[in-house]
Amino acid sequence: MALSDHLRELRARILKAALAIVVAFVVALFFFDPLFHFVNEPYQQARESLGKDRTVATTNGAAGGFLLYLKLCGLAGLIASSPVWLYQIWAFILPGLHREEKKWTAIFAIVAGPLFMVGIVLGYLTMPKGLEILIGFTPGDLTNLLDFNDYLSFFMRTLLGFGIAFEIPVFVVLLNMAGIVKGRQLGAHRPWMIVGTFVFAAVITPSGDPFTMSFMAIPMVILFLISEVIARINDRRRGSKSLNAGLSPGEASPL
Repeated sequence: MALSDHLRELRARILKAALAIVVAFVVALFFFDPLFHFVNEPYQQARESLGKDRTVATTNGAAGGFLLYLKLCGLAGLIASSPVWLYQIWAFILPGLHREEKKWTAIFAIVAGPLFMVGIVLGYLTMPKGLEILIGFTPGDLTNLLDFNDYLSFFMRTLLGFGIAFEIPVFVVLLNMAGIVKGRQLGAHRPWMIVGTFVFAAVITPSGDPFTMSFMAIPMVILFLISEVIARINDRRRGSKSLNAGLSPGEASPL
Protein backbone atom coordinates (compact mmCIF):
# COMPACT_ATOMS: atom_id res chain seq x y z
CA MET A 1 0.00 0.00 0.00
CA ALA A 2 1.33 3.45 -0.94
CA LEU A 3 2.07 6.08 1.72
CA SER A 4 -0.81 8.25 0.48
CA ASP A 5 -3.21 5.31 0.96
CA HIS A 6 -1.95 4.84 4.52
CA LEU A 7 -2.49 8.54 5.23
CA ARG A 8 -6.01 8.43 3.80
CA GLU A 9 -6.82 5.39 5.92
CA LEU A 10 -5.36 7.10 9.01
CA ARG A 11 -7.48 10.21 8.36
CA ALA A 12 -10.63 8.11 7.93
CA ARG A 13 -10.02 6.23 11.18
CA ILE A 14 -9.27 9.43 13.10
CA LEU A 15 -12.53 10.95 11.82
CA LYS A 16 -14.49 7.84 12.85
CA ALA A 17 -12.91 7.89 16.32
CA ALA A 18 -13.58 11.63 16.73
CA LEU A 19 -17.20 11.20 15.61
CA ALA A 20 -17.72 8.40 18.15
CA ILE A 21 -16.29 10.60 20.94
CA VAL A 22 -18.53 13.54 19.96
CA VAL A 23 -21.66 11.35 19.80
CA ALA A 24 -20.85 9.79 23.20
CA PHE A 25 -20.25 13.27 24.65
CA VAL A 26 -23.65 14.51 23.43
CA VAL A 27 -25.37 11.43 24.86
CA ALA A 28 -23.55 11.91 28.19
CA LEU A 29 -25.00 15.43 28.46
CA PHE A 30 -28.45 13.86 28.89
CA PHE A 31 -27.15 11.65 31.71
CA PHE A 32 -25.29 14.31 33.65
CA ASP A 33 -27.23 13.79 36.89
CA PRO A 34 -26.51 10.03 37.28
CA LEU A 35 -22.90 10.61 36.21
CA PHE A 36 -22.53 13.37 38.77
CA HIS A 37 -24.05 11.14 41.47
CA PHE A 38 -21.62 8.34 40.56
CA VAL A 39 -18.58 10.64 40.85
CA ASN A 40 -19.89 12.46 43.92
CA GLU A 41 -20.77 9.33 45.94
CA PRO A 42 -17.23 8.57 47.26
CA TYR A 43 -16.90 12.16 48.48
CA GLN A 44 -20.29 12.05 50.19
CA GLN A 45 -19.36 8.81 51.95
CA ALA A 46 -16.15 10.40 53.21
CA ARG A 47 -18.10 13.49 54.27
CA GLU A 48 -20.57 11.39 56.26
CA SER A 49 -17.71 9.68 58.09
CA LEU A 50 -15.91 12.94 58.88
CA GLY A 51 -18.97 15.03 59.70
CA LYS A 52 -20.65 17.33 57.20
CA ASP A 53 -19.21 20.48 58.80
CA ARG A 54 -15.60 19.41 58.04
CA THR A 55 -15.80 19.79 54.25
CA VAL A 56 -18.00 21.44 51.62
CA ALA A 57 -17.88 20.87 47.85
CA THR A 58 -17.83 24.06 45.78
CA THR A 59 -17.36 25.27 42.24
CA ASN A 60 -15.57 28.54 41.54
CA GLY A 61 -16.32 31.25 39.03
CA ALA A 62 -19.33 32.12 36.92
CA ALA A 63 -18.47 29.39 34.41
CA GLY A 64 -17.56 26.79 37.06
CA GLY A 65 -20.78 24.81 36.70
CA PHE A 66 -20.62 24.92 32.89
CA LEU A 67 -17.00 23.71 32.89
CA LEU A 68 -18.02 20.90 35.22
CA TYR A 69 -20.68 19.81 32.72
CA LEU A 70 -18.14 19.81 29.89
CA LYS A 71 -15.39 18.07 31.86
CA LEU A 72 -17.56 15.31 33.34
CA CYS A 73 -19.45 14.57 30.11
CA GLY A 74 -16.21 14.76 28.11
CA LEU A 75 -14.56 12.16 30.31
CA ALA A 76 -17.67 9.97 30.20
CA GLY A 77 -17.81 10.28 26.40
CA LEU A 78 -14.13 9.39 26.06
CA ILE A 79 -14.56 6.27 28.21
CA ALA A 80 -17.88 5.21 26.66
CA SER A 81 -16.50 5.51 23.11
CA SER A 82 -13.24 3.70 23.96
CA PRO A 83 -14.29 0.44 22.21
CA VAL A 84 -14.70 2.39 18.96
CA TRP A 85 -11.48 4.42 19.01
CA LEU A 86 -9.44 1.50 20.39
CA TYR A 87 -10.76 -0.64 17.54
CA GLN A 88 -9.76 2.06 15.03
CA ILE A 89 -6.21 2.04 16.42
CA TRP A 90 -6.17 -1.76 16.35
CA ALA A 91 -7.55 -1.95 12.79
CA PHE A 92 -4.91 0.50 11.54
CA ILE A 93 -2.01 -1.43 13.12
CA LEU A 94 -3.28 -4.98 12.48
CA PRO A 95 -2.34 -5.33 8.75
CA GLY A 96 1.32 -4.69 9.59
CA LEU A 97 1.58 -7.50 12.16
CA HIS A 98 2.71 -11.08 11.61
CA ARG A 99 0.28 -13.91 12.40
CA GLU A 100 2.03 -14.79 15.68
CA GLU A 101 2.02 -11.12 16.73
CA LYS A 102 -1.69 -10.86 15.92
CA LYS A 103 -2.40 -13.85 18.15
CA TRP A 104 -0.56 -12.47 21.18
CA THR A 105 -1.94 -8.95 20.80
CA ALA A 106 -5.46 -10.42 20.61
CA ILE A 107 -4.82 -12.35 23.84
CA PHE A 108 -3.45 -9.18 25.42
CA ALA A 109 -6.60 -7.24 24.45
CA ILE A 110 -8.87 -9.95 25.88
CA VAL A 111 -7.03 -10.13 29.22
CA ALA A 112 -6.03 -6.48 29.63
CA GLY A 113 -9.56 -5.08 29.36
CA PRO A 114 -11.11 -7.02 32.27
CA LEU A 115 -8.01 -6.47 34.45
CA PHE A 116 -8.19 -2.73 33.81
CA MET A 117 -11.85 -2.70 34.83
CA VAL A 118 -11.06 -4.67 38.01
CA GLY A 119 -8.51 -2.01 38.90
CA ILE A 120 -11.05 0.75 38.23
CA VAL A 121 -13.63 -0.93 40.50
CA LEU A 122 -11.12 -1.40 43.33
CA GLY A 123 -10.04 2.22 42.99
CA TYR A 124 -13.65 3.38 43.26
CA LEU A 125 -14.32 1.19 46.32
CA THR A 126 -11.26 2.44 48.19
CA MET A 127 -11.67 6.12 47.30
CA PRO A 128 -14.05 7.04 50.18
CA LYS A 129 -11.49 5.82 52.73
CA GLY A 130 -8.69 7.64 50.94
CA LEU A 131 -10.68 10.89 50.83
CA GLU A 132 -11.58 10.51 54.48
CA ILE A 133 -7.91 10.27 55.44
CA LEU A 134 -6.78 13.14 53.19
CA ILE A 135 -9.55 15.54 54.23
CA GLY A 136 -9.06 14.43 57.85
CA PHE A 137 -5.72 16.29 57.90
CA THR A 138 -7.67 19.57 57.82
CA PRO A 139 -7.40 21.20 61.29
CA GLY A 140 -10.61 21.09 63.32
CA ASP A 141 -11.07 24.88 63.27
CA LEU A 142 -11.08 24.97 59.47
CA THR A 143 -13.53 23.85 56.79
CA ASN A 144 -12.14 22.11 53.76
CA LEU A 145 -13.56 23.76 50.61
CA LEU A 146 -13.30 21.17 47.87
CA ASP A 147 -13.40 22.54 44.32
CA PHE A 148 -15.37 19.90 42.44
CA ASN A 149 -13.44 20.41 39.20
CA ASP A 150 -10.21 19.62 41.06
CA TYR A 151 -11.93 16.67 42.73
CA LEU A 152 -12.97 15.32 39.32
CA SER A 153 -9.33 15.38 38.18
CA PHE A 154 -8.31 13.63 41.40
CA PHE A 155 -11.08 11.06 40.84
CA MET A 156 -9.89 10.20 37.34
CA ARG A 157 -6.19 10.07 38.31
CA THR A 158 -6.97 7.64 41.12
CA LEU A 159 -9.07 5.30 38.97
CA LEU A 160 -6.58 5.38 36.11
CA GLY A 161 -3.74 4.70 38.54
CA PHE A 162 -5.50 1.59 39.82
CA GLY A 163 -6.42 0.46 36.31
CA ILE A 164 -2.91 0.86 34.89
CA ALA A 165 -1.37 -0.83 37.94
CA PHE A 166 -3.33 -4.00 37.17
CA GLU A 167 -1.92 -4.04 33.63
CA ILE A 168 1.70 -4.41 34.80
CA PRO A 169 1.58 -8.25 35.16
CA VAL A 170 0.19 -8.48 31.61
CA PHE A 171 3.22 -6.57 30.31
CA VAL A 172 5.48 -8.94 32.27
CA VAL A 173 3.95 -11.89 30.41
CA LEU A 174 4.32 -10.08 27.07
CA LEU A 175 8.01 -9.44 27.81
CA ASN A 176 8.38 -13.15 28.50
CA MET A 177 6.60 -14.03 25.25
CA ALA A 178 9.06 -11.76 23.45
CA GLY A 179 11.98 -13.60 25.10
CA ILE A 180 13.17 -10.53 27.03
CA VAL A 181 12.34 -11.84 30.53
CA LYS A 182 12.67 -15.44 31.73
CA GLY A 183 10.51 -17.11 34.37
CA ARG A 184 13.52 -18.10 36.48
CA GLN A 185 14.68 -14.46 36.46
CA LEU A 186 11.31 -13.43 37.85
CA GLY A 187 11.60 -16.10 40.53
CA ALA A 188 15.10 -14.99 41.48
CA HIS A 189 13.94 -11.39 41.95
CA ARG A 190 10.56 -12.27 43.48
CA PRO A 191 11.23 -10.77 46.97
CA TRP A 192 12.34 -7.48 45.44
CA MET A 193 9.34 -7.49 43.11
CA ILE A 194 6.97 -7.89 46.07
CA VAL A 195 8.67 -5.09 48.01
CA GLY A 196 8.66 -2.91 44.89
CA THR A 197 4.95 -3.59 44.38
CA PHE A 198 4.12 -2.33 47.86
CA VAL A 199 6.35 0.73 47.36
CA PHE A 200 4.67 1.41 44.00
CA ALA A 201 1.21 1.08 45.59
CA ALA A 202 2.21 3.44 48.42
CA VAL A 203 3.38 6.05 45.91
CA ILE A 204 0.49 5.80 43.44
CA THR A 205 -2.38 5.71 45.96
CA PRO A 206 -3.39 9.30 46.72
CA SER A 207 -4.05 8.85 50.44
CA GLY A 208 -1.05 6.66 51.21
CA ASP A 209 -2.91 4.85 53.99
CA PRO A 210 -2.17 1.13 54.58
CA PHE A 211 -5.76 0.13 53.75
CA THR A 212 -5.80 1.63 50.26
CA MET A 213 -2.19 0.62 49.60
CA SER A 214 -2.90 -3.02 50.53
CA PHE A 215 -6.08 -3.02 48.43
CA MET A 216 -3.90 -2.29 45.40
CA ALA A 217 -0.68 -4.13 46.32
CA ILE A 218 -2.05 -7.56 47.37
CA PRO A 219 -3.96 -8.24 44.10
CA MET A 220 -0.93 -6.98 42.15
CA VAL A 221 1.35 -9.44 44.00
CA ILE A 222 -1.07 -12.28 43.24
CA LEU A 223 -1.19 -11.28 39.57
CA PHE A 224 2.61 -11.07 39.49
CA LEU A 225 2.91 -14.60 40.91
CA ILE A 226 0.45 -15.83 38.27
CA SER A 227 2.49 -14.10 35.55
CA GLU A 228 5.64 -15.82 36.88
CA VAL A 229 3.93 -19.23 36.63
CA ILE A 230 2.80 -18.45 33.07
CA ALA A 231 6.33 -17.33 32.17
CA ARG A 232 7.85 -20.55 33.54
CA ILE A 233 5.32 -22.68 31.63
CA ASN A 234 6.03 -20.74 28.45
CA ASP A 235 9.80 -21.12 28.92
CA ARG A 236 9.37 -24.87 29.40
CA ARG A 237 7.19 -25.11 26.28
CA ARG A 238 9.67 -23.04 24.27
CA GLY A 239 12.56 -25.17 25.51
CA SER A 240 10.82 -28.42 24.51
CA LYS A 241 10.48 -27.12 20.93
CA SER A 242 14.17 -26.18 20.67
CA LEU A 243 16.36 -28.19 18.31
CA ASN A 244 18.68 -28.99 21.23
CA ALA A 245 15.88 -30.19 23.53
CA GLY A 246 16.68 -33.52 25.20
CA LEU A 247 20.37 -33.51 24.21
CA SER A 248 23.10 -34.01 26.77
CA PRO A 249 25.82 -31.36 27.07
CA GLY A 250 28.28 -33.48 25.07
CA GLU A 251 25.85 -34.58 22.38
CA ALA A 252 25.96 -32.90 18.95
CA SER A 253 22.90 -30.95 17.85
CA PRO A 254 21.08 -31.80 14.59
CA LEU A 255 22.69 -28.75 13.02
